[in-house]
Amino acid sequence: MTSTSDQRRGTWSALAHPQYRLLWLGTIAAVVTGELRLVVTGVWLYQETGSAVQLGFLGLIQLVVQIPALLFGGTLADRLDRRLLTAWTQVVTLAAIAAMAVLAVTDVLVPWHVYAATALLSVSTVFGNPARAALMSATVPSEQMVDAVTTSFASQQIATVVAPLGFAVIAKTLDLDAAFVITAIVAVPAVIFPLMMNVSNVRIEANTGGTLLSRTWEGLQFVKVHPLLPALYLMDTGVTVVSFYRQMYPVFADHLFGGGAGTVGLLTAANSAGAIAGSFAVLMLRKVKRTGYMVLIAHFVYALLLFPFALIGWLPMGMLLLAGLGGTDAVTVTVRQATVQLTTPDEMRGRALSVQTLSAQTANNLGTVWVGMLSALIGASSTLLLGGTLSMLFTAVVWFKVKAVKEYRAP
Repeated sequence: MTSTSDQRRGTWSALAHPQYRLLWLGTIAAVVTGELRLVVTGVWLYQETGSAVQLGFLGLIQLVVQIPALLFGGTLADRLDRRLLTAWTQVVTLAAIAAMAVLAVTDVLVPWHVYAATALLSVSTVFGNPARAALMSATVPSEQMVDAVTTSFASQQIATVVAPLGFAVIAKTLDLDAAFVITAIVAVPAVIFPLMMNVSNVRIEANTGGTLLSRTWEGLQFVKVHPLLPALYLMDTGVTVVSFYRQMYPVFADHLFGGGAGTVGLLTAANSAGAIAGSFAVLMLRKVKRTGYMVLIAHFVYALLLFPFALIGWLPMGMLLLAGLGGTDAVTVTVRQATVQLTTPDEMRGRALSVQTLSAQTANNLGTVWVGMLSALIGASSTLLLGGTLSMLFTAVVWFKVKAVKEYRAP
């Protein structure tokens, strides 16, 4: 039976906790910074080179540098002060973006600068994300964890709507140089807010009892034998690799809708708006215990939506379909994040979250390379049609062959 306190709890109830608010504000600042960085560097690179392959090469760079960083990032989150680790990784992010801004304003920015900055930022991001995510359990009671995860995810998606819309305005009224500078300014609060936190039970493992490598291996083994996480990660990875579209917005804006920077901002915002709705849908459906089926259905609908998106060249409809893609993807992301938080002990949480990030980022980066190269070879529309077909086939295989997903019930 649902308690009275549960009935009173809303999506934003976690914000009543002061330490969670600080974590939330720092996370929003980091997300806005990351979104602005992605869109401004993507648009600049595509305008500078006109090449979908070179844009897709960003995914390959991120893939190469993020895998080792992700493997050790979670281990550091379980050994060091998570607040300081989060803040210092944001310092690196601020420095890299500021350097690109200076190069852009002085008109000496070239593609290899963007590639180098992308590599550095990929490392700093994946070092900081597990620590930031692991801090959440220290800011709210366990019974509010789903609320906290949903609030964080929904807020991040709101930020990813605001960021590209802001970029579209800046690109139209000013220029890309100004967008680089503003991105650097936005990065400052992401450094400050984690340092303001006063969390007494931040997990800091003793520096004895195992090397960094052995502790990292321990985290991998924990995830391997977990009854649910491998199946969830496999499901997401298979679909994402063949259909990832987010970093290819400049290509889709050009090939499918005949637009430029403004269209990129609108497509990005539409996708994030759908993700907000999807994350709220998870909270509204919290009484539905068959969340495994929820994830399967979301993946199947996601695959179906790729077909009309590939074929309909009308921007308003394309934005609506992208909102649907963002919503269905948000369902799977929210369920995975809540599952890790609820089923992992604190001393292992950073490593479990880093493996989740490793799975997601590897899939995203491989998907960026796949979609970028295929778009150059057979066109964006054909690439999306192929991705939709393969996504449906993969979802069907998991649906009928992987019992762990079908049988999962939320606690």
